[in-house]
Amino acid sequence: MKQEETLQTVLQDNFALYTQVLDRHEAKLRSQEIGIVQSIGQGIAKVAGLPNVQSEEIVRFTGGSLGLVFNLDPDEVGVVLLDSSDQLQSGTQVRRTGKVLDVPVGDKLLGRVIDPLGRPLDGKGVVRTSERRPAERDAPNIMDRAPVNVPLQTGIKAIDALIPIGRGQRELILGDRQTGKSGLALDTIINQKGKNILCIYCAIGQRSAAVAKVIADLKEQGAMAYTTVVMAAAEKPPGLKYVAPYAATAMAEYFTDQGRDVLIVYDDLTNHARTYREISLLMRRPPGREAYPGDIFYIHSRLLERSTHLNAKRGGGSLTALPIIETEAQNIAAYIPTNLISITDGQIYLSPILFQKGVLPAIDIGKSVSRVGGKTQLPAYRTVSGDLRLSYSQFEELEAFSRFGTRLEESTRLTLERGRRVREILKQKQYIPMPAAVQIAVMLSVTAALLDSVPIAEIAIAEQAIAQAISTELADLCRQIESGAALKDADRDALLKVAKTAIATVVKDTKDIKYPKDAKDNKDTKDTKE
Repeated sequence: MKQEETLQTVLQDNFALYTQVLDRHEAKLRSQEIGIVQSIGQGIAKVAGLPNVQSEEIVRFTGGSLGLVFNLDPDEVGVVLLDSSDQLQSGTQVRRTGKVLDVPVGDKLLGRVIDPLGRPLDGKGVVRTSERRPAERDAPNIMDRAPVNVPLQTGIKAIDALIPIGRGQRELILGDRQTGKSGLALDTIINQKGKNILCIYCAIGQRSAAVAKVIADLKEQGAMAYTTVVMAAAEKPPGLKYVAPYAATAMAEYFTDQGRDVLIVYDDLTNHARTYREISLLMRRPPGREAYPGDIFYIHSRLLERSTHLNAKRGGGSLTALPIIETEAQNIAAYIPTNLISITDGQIYLSPILFQKGVLPAIDIGKSVSRVGGKTQLPAYRTVSGDLRLSYSQFEELEAFSRFGTRLEESTRLTLERGRRVREILKQKQYIPMPAAVQIAVMLSVTAALLDSVPIAEIAIAEQAIAQAISTELADLCRQIESGAALKDADRDALLKVAKTAIATVVKDTKDIKYPKDAKDNKDTKDTKE
């Protein structure tokens, strides 16, 4: 009886082993399937003879070119080309690889310029990493996420004070062409220097010259040391532009899973949507609204859902996304903008009207919003910017109506003068990020009426004087503010005292400056007269 049981066990083990060998052999045979190119289109190929190929599998053409399986039709397979199609023609052989698209990940990518497949574009040699990850990956589960409550400082006053961004948030940047969208994202990358935040800049369908300038600016500002540039230029095949944001996100997730904080910029998803529409129409997929395929919302939602703040069990890392899209004639209600507004956690809208007036960055405060809000702000900001957004929006509306009146009440005139100074304070040159403590001091000065009598032309000079004085005389207080300490009354008085002295040193007619008698009586944005 024991001999029979032993024999049966041996037979079962041998059968299991035999089955595994057959499975491996069958898989190997399938991976060696050879197809034939039936036709070549603009960035796509139709291939016959791959009956077992899977969706989104990588295939290799004779000559080494790669393709991504896109359509699985009964008689042929639609393949999106990831390389140039110059060497391909009807009859070219195609082999399966048995793999999905994966990309190299690791610290060796920092400081490099690569394409979405990890191939170098900076002339520094092959990127050698010890690990690769699939470009497509499921978003983290809800239970693996933590609340977004840690600020991501951009160094831009209008954003940090009025439209705060947190680590793990998805904040959309949108506006018409040439309004400064990419510049806003680059300022944010530059401001992460020394803050232990890694950055990835993903250029999708941009001109090579424009991306080269971005890389040169990042190098000049010392930001390339912690930044990776993933580039799929406008002249590259559509397939490469389509996979670019997913590949860049996989590279970012490697750092996030290690508990590190990452910022990723998608510049821009309008080109990505157009590329996907082009591929889908060439593949004869049914068009929908504005000829976009029906799943255009899904391709962006599954991308941006991967940005999050992980909980402590998952390491506590975060992936913050700044997707950029382009509007036409200020139409934020178009198909792609409304899709992305509904996916993200807020938007920063850049107005061409403000840009033409020289209000830079051209952020429209009224149309911009952060759905995370003050939860991600440093506590000191809440003391000085609580009513600033509302009062500024009221000023803009009042300014529009005041054009029709010849005589204004004194209170209305004072409100307009205060609003003009707030608008002047919110102006900022590119590549000059401002520390949080200095931002708070400047905002406090304008809300406490210290700048009400300073001529508009000298506001920028007064701001520089305040920044220099605060950084020099109140260095310890600056460090406390940036570490998350609340702003006490004594701290507020100290900031106002230093700011008042700094303003007096640069304004020509100091005797004409009227300061409030007691700074404590000006904690809100009401006029001094009130």
